[in-house]
Amino acid sequence: MTRPLRIFADIRCDSATEEKLRIGVSPHELIRPTESISVLSSINASLTGVDIAFGQPGVAGVLASDTLRWVHVSSAGYTRYDTPEFRAAAQSRGLALTNSSSVYDEPCAEHVLAFMLGAARQLPRGLQSRAASGTRDWNGLRSACRSLRGESLLILGYGAIARHLVRLLAPFHMRIVALRRRPSGDEEVPIISFEELPAALAKADHVLNILPDNAQTRGFLNEERLAQIKPGAFLYNIGRGTTVDQPALVQALRSGQIAQAWLDVTDPEPLPPGHPLLALENCHITPHIAGGHQNESQSLVDHFLQNFRRYVEGSSLNDRVL
Repeated sequence: MTRPLRIFADIRCDSATEEKLRIGVSPHELIRPTESISVLSSINASLTGVDIAFGQPGVAGVLASDTLRWVHVSSAGYTRYDTPEFRAAAQSRGLALTNSSSVYDEPCAEHVLAFMLGAARQLPRGLQSRAASGTRDWNGLRSACRSLRGESLLILGYGAIARHLVRLLAPFHMRIVALRRRPSGDEEVPIISFEELPAALAKADHVLNILPDNAQTRGFLNEERLAQIKPGAFLYNIGRGTTVDQPALVQALRSGQIAQAWLDVTDPEPLPPGHPLLALENCHITPHIAGGHQNESQSLVDHFLQNFRRYVEGSSLNDRVL
């Protein structure tokens, strides 16, 4: 008889969700960190003798384990695993890496839609105004409101979030194009090349950044590219704060080159008191909550268990990134 699999899980969850996880992997063995679950305990956890890791296992522990065959990350991002060293090790050992993008694509897309509607409908300014109907301030605010219908959107980074957002935006009949490093051919919008990016930036009323953090994307929206954006456009970032040159963004917002920035991610997080972005009335920041939703840990466990069943059956894994 094949021995039971050993599954290490460092995800934070309540006792009921943990029990659901334990029952879901039964009769296989669930291993929880001996220390209180924290980033430190996860990084230092030994994965010796472990077959599957679920959560945020430390890279060193993953690379040191000669039994590990599958890592399922409890986030959409997988920056620390996205290195040449890790990719080479994964390929040589047949190690699979999956993420939880399917858990976060819908709430993240809805967060972007909320950003876009907030920008178009002048919600920050409107919620603070007490202008009387018919006054100059009232007329100015009213005339500044706009519709998304027919406007253009450029998406930087086309994946699960972008796919869901494109469907949410369908009723607005927007003109949408996207930049993707490796097009798959099944995208629902036209994909542009890096050579076409300057022209696309110059045409877009809205620019959405969903780029992950890696060596190729850090500082991607630099001073040059921000200057290429259509004057008065709206910029949204729910990817990673490191992909935007923040001093250059400050200048673009001050000059009006960018009408408004709506950010769910910054570098660092949170921004320190006195940071220039915090003082700008046309910069709106939420504290990295785009993927948040009720019963989040339960959604993560459900997603893992669906993939776990596929793993046991020998089927292809969902959300596989390596």
